[in-house]
Amino acid sequence: MTTADRETGPGLDTGAPPEAGPGAGTETGTETGTEAAAPETTWPTTPEAVTEAVTEAGVTPPPSAAPAPLPVRDTPARPPRRGPADPVKTLMHQHRALCEQAVDPMEIAAGLEAHGVTDRTASCFRHRDVFSLAEELYARVPRADAPPPAVPAPGPVRRGRAVRVALHLLPGAVCAVTVAAVAAAGHASTPVPFTSADEPSPSLVQTVVAAAGAGLVLLALRLCVRHGPLSARYPTARSIGMWACWLAGYALGGDWLLRQALAGGPDRPPPHSQLEIASVLALTCAVVPAAWCARWFAGRARRELAGSRCLTVFASGARPLLLGATAMQLVALLALSAAADAVSGGAGGDGGGVGTVAAASALGVLLFLARLLARHGFPAAAAAGPAAAVALEAAALACVLAARLPGLEPLGRPVEVAVTHLGPSAVPAVACALPALALLLYALRALTGASAHAPAPDAAPAPPAPVPAEAGRP
Repeated sequence: MTTADRETGPGLDTGAPPEAGPGAGTETGTETGTEAAAPETTWPTTPEAVTEAVTEAGVTPPPSAAPAPLPVRDTPARPPRRGPADPVKTLMHQHRALCEQAVDPMEIAAGLEAHGVTDRTASCFRHRDVFSLAEELYARVPRADAPPPAVPAPGPVRRGRAVRVALHLLPGAVCAVTVAAVAAAGHASTPVPFTSADEPSPSLVQTVVAAAGAGLVLLALRLCVRHGPLSARYPTARSIGMWACWLAGYALGGDWLLRQALAGGPDRPPPHSQLEIASVLALTCAVVPAAWCARWFAGRARRELAGSRCLTVFASGARPLLLGATAMQLVALLALSAAADAVSGGAGGDGGGVGTVAAASALGVLLFLARLLARHGFPAAAAAGPAAAVALEAAALACVLAARLPGLEPLGRPVEVAVTHLGPSAVPAVACALPALALLLYALRALTGASAHAPAPDAAPAPPAPVPAEAGRP
């Protein structure tokens, strides 16, 4: 084998070609490396451009190559997604069975604490503690045993409203008829059955007619407070009726009794002309606006509760409603008292006037607020207001009578000064205005809670309906 054969033998055929020497290999590697490194700096930034470049060049980009980040735009970041507008609604669905079977908010609070709801968790639902949260749940979730409200036909609704309006008009109408009958019996020209040996006694007939009319008025008032918007949600103490009777009796003859006590009496029954008939007539006629204001407040408050997101929002919306209802009732009382006093011509002992109107209006507002509190589940406060007014009126009379004893003359001096400068009506006006103001301040806190407007519980649960025999058949 020659030298040329050895140089071009098979061993040389399997190696690199002559052109691919070390220098050439280095040059080729440099060029290849340049071509591979070029896409790292000039690779397109959009997917369409990348696909077009790959198709034209036939080169697949290295896996490590990533598109350059897009330029940052001057756009504000999206705000974080908030929770639901009414966060309590989610909790209502989770614990609906507990809320439907609960008999009071305390039971719901105990159930929530048993499920791990604490005061810190309640703050996430915009409530200060678990009890506040349970109170809203109790007010917003209907009871399981309460039947769904049925939609009555238009005819019965009109008749029902007419009956309620007539029922609330009944006390004023009976009182007006009684006053007219007593006045007619006093001016009767013919002898009456009750006569003495010398002359007829029309005063006895007036007394009988007045007593019968008073009984009918009390019966009509009892019907009004047992049905309609003035009825109490829970059974109230019987003492409330006794306090109301005392206040009505003082409005009728209290001024005469106070004058007689200051003058050293009383030593005879009051004549008809000395009684404040106008005040009692105005109070009985004020039952109609009182029922309307109570219904208006309850309806607006329930509507406000349904649209409120938390108890704070509801309280801020319910306070103007309560103040508005009280103001409307006060305006109605002032108008009725002034009209009754003008019609009667100031038949009272002090000649009527501003004092009588103020006393009757203060008493009417006190009874209205007491009935409103009893209606919404606060019977203790409803009884405390009239009881305080009775105590003040009785204290004024007791001080005047105690001043007759030796050494106790200063006790009756404040009442004597007030009667001398302001008239005897100043005592019932102050005695009723102060408890009425206290009840209003209490109602601004009590009647602005959700539990005060919860559906009234039924007096007795309805018996379960009998299961028909075909219920278990396929």
